This record gives sequence, structure tokens and C-alpha cells, in this order.
Amino acid sequence: MTAGEKAKAKVEQAKGKGKEALGRAIGNDRMAAEGRAEKSMGDARQGKEKTKDAFKH
Repeated sequence: MTAGEKAKAKVEQAKGKGKEALGRAIGNDRMAAEGRAEKSMGDARQGKEKTKDAFKH
């Protein structure tokens, strides 16, 4: 996993988690859903990179 892609995945996960928590705290369902989507994109990016690494070796 390249360092840039790994960092991007972690940032997406953290940003999504924070946005989801804020959305739930203020009762904004749309913001919470957007946060879950961002977190999922970060999870998918991380999974993709781990799969690529597994096939490199």
C-alpha cells in the first residue's frame, strides 16, 4: 500500500466517522448518512490497497 493511498484512506475514514457522529449529535440524518458513506469509501479504499499488496508478494 502506498503511503499516500494509505493516508487518504485513513483521512476518509476519520472524516466520515466525525461527520457521522456530528450528524447524530445534532439530529441531522443527512449529515450522518454522508458520514457513513465517506467512512465506507475509506474502508473500501483501504481494502483495495491491501488486496493489491497481497498480490504483489
